[in-house]
Amino acid sequence: MNVLLQRSASEQTLRDLLAVFEQMRGYHPSEPHWYLPLIGVDPFQQGKGLGSALMRHALARCDGEGKAAFLESSNPKNVSLYERHGFAVLGRIQVGASPTLFPMLRKAR
Repeated sequence: MNVLLQRSASEQTLRDLLAVFEQMRGYHPSEPHWYLPLIGVDPFQQGKGLGSALMRHALARCDGEGKAAFLESSNPKNVSLYERHGFAVLGRIQVGASPTLFPMLRKAR
Protein backbone atom coordinates (compact mmCIF):
# COMPACT_ATOMS: atom_id res chain seq x y z
CA MET A 1 0.00 0.00 0.00
CA ASN A 2 1.13 3.53 -0.73
CA VAL A 3 3.28 4.94 2.10
CA LEU A 4 1.69 8.38 1.85
CA LEU A 5 -1.75 6.83 2.23
CA GLN A 6 -0.61 4.81 5.23
CA ARG A 7 0.75 7.95 6.90
CA SER A 8 -2.19 10.22 6.16
CA ALA A 9 -5.34 8.07 6.38
CA SER A 10 -7.06 7.02 9.58
CA GLU A 11 -7.01 3.36 10.61
CA GLN A 12 -10.72 3.08 9.79
CA THR A 13 -10.20 4.54 6.32
CA LEU A 14 -7.36 2.09 5.67
CA ARG A 15 -9.52 -0.84 6.83
CA ASP A 16 -12.36 0.32 4.58
CA LEU A 17 -9.99 0.75 1.64
CA LEU A 18 -8.58 -2.74 2.06
CA ALA A 19 -12.12 -4.14 2.25
CA VAL A 20 -13.04 -2.31 -0.97
CA PHE A 21 -9.95 -3.72 -2.70
CA GLU A 22 -10.84 -7.22 -1.49
CA GLN A 23 -14.36 -6.93 -2.88
CA MET A 24 -13.02 -5.52 -6.15
CA ARG A 25 -10.74 -8.53 -6.51
CA GLY A 26 -13.74 -10.84 -6.21
CA TYR A 27 -15.37 -9.38 -9.31
CA HIS A 28 -12.39 -9.41 -11.66
CA PRO A 29 -12.88 -12.03 -14.38
CA SER A 30 -10.59 -15.03 -14.45
CA GLU A 31 -10.48 -15.23 -18.25
CA PRO A 32 -8.14 -13.01 -20.27
CA HIS A 33 -9.61 -9.51 -20.44
CA TRP A 34 -8.86 -5.83 -20.71
CA TYR A 35 -9.18 -3.86 -17.50
CA LEU A 36 -10.36 -0.33 -18.24
CA PRO A 37 -9.40 1.56 -15.06
CA LEU A 38 -10.02 5.16 -16.10
CA ILE A 39 -12.03 7.08 -18.64
CA GLY A 40 -12.75 10.74 -18.21
CA VAL A 41 -14.11 13.75 -20.01
CA ASP A 42 -13.79 17.34 -18.86
CA PRO A 43 -17.10 18.25 -17.18
CA PHE A 44 -17.54 21.20 -19.59
CA GLN A 45 -17.26 18.79 -22.53
CA GLN A 46 -19.60 16.08 -21.23
CA GLY A 47 -22.75 15.26 -23.15
CA LYS A 48 -21.04 15.66 -26.53
CA GLY A 49 -20.31 11.99 -27.22
CA LEU A 50 -16.65 12.14 -26.22
CA GLY A 51 -17.00 9.43 -23.57
CA SER A 52 -18.66 7.14 -26.11
CA ALA A 53 -15.90 7.86 -28.62
CA LEU A 54 -13.25 6.93 -26.04
CA MET A 55 -15.18 3.77 -25.14
CA ARG A 56 -15.59 2.73 -28.80
CA HIS A 57 -11.84 3.15 -29.30
CA ALA A 58 -11.00 0.97 -26.28
CA LEU A 59 -13.61 -1.66 -27.13
CA ALA A 60 -12.39 -1.94 -30.73
CA ARG A 61 -9.09 -3.20 -29.34
CA CYS A 62 -10.85 -5.61 -26.98
CA ASP A 63 -12.98 -6.93 -29.84
CA GLY A 64 -9.98 -7.20 -32.15
CA GLU A 65 -8.32 -9.46 -29.60
CA GLY A 66 -11.54 -11.32 -28.75
CA LYS A 67 -11.24 -10.35 -25.08
CA ALA A 68 -13.76 -9.25 -22.50
CA ALA A 69 -13.62 -5.77 -21.00
CA PHE A 70 -13.96 -5.07 -17.28
CA LEU A 71 -14.29 -1.84 -15.32
CA GLU A 72 -15.55 -0.40 -12.05
CA SER A 73 -17.70 2.69 -12.33
CA SER A 74 -17.47 5.04 -9.37
CA ASN A 75 -20.19 7.29 -10.78
CA PRO A 76 -23.74 5.88 -10.92
CA LYS A 77 -24.54 8.36 -13.72
CA ASN A 78 -22.03 6.58 -15.98
CA VAL A 79 -23.54 3.12 -15.58
CA SER A 80 -26.03 3.76 -18.41
CA LEU A 81 -23.19 4.87 -20.71
CA TYR A 82 -21.36 1.61 -20.11
CA GLU A 83 -24.55 -0.42 -20.50
CA ARG A 84 -25.12 1.18 -23.93
CA HIS A 85 -21.70 -0.20 -24.87
CA GLY A 86 -22.60 -3.73 -23.80
CA PHE A 87 -21.45 -3.81 -20.18
CA ALA A 88 -23.52 -5.50 -17.48
CA VAL A 89 -23.44 -4.58 -13.79
CA LEU A 90 -22.07 -7.50 -11.76
CA GLY A 91 -22.78 -6.05 -8.31
CA ARG A 92 -22.18 -3.15 -5.95
CA ILE A 93 -19.19 -2.44 -3.74
CA GLN A 94 -19.52 -0.03 -0.82
CA VAL A 95 -17.71 -0.08 2.50
CA GLY A 96 -17.94 2.54 5.24
CA ALA A 97 -17.82 6.01 3.74
CA SER A 98 -16.50 4.84 0.36
CA PRO A 99 -18.36 5.75 -2.79
CA THR A 100 -20.33 2.91 -4.37
CA LEU A 101 -18.46 1.10 -7.13
CA PHE A 102 -20.25 -0.81 -9.85
CA PRO A 103 -18.13 -3.64 -11.28
CA MET A 104 -19.13 -4.15 -14.90
CA LEU A 105 -18.24 -6.72 -17.56
CA ARG A 106 -18.61 -6.75 -21.32
CA LYS A 107 -18.15 -10.23 -22.73
CA ALA A 108 -15.72 -10.92 -25.53
CA ARG A 109 -16.99 -10.26 -29.05
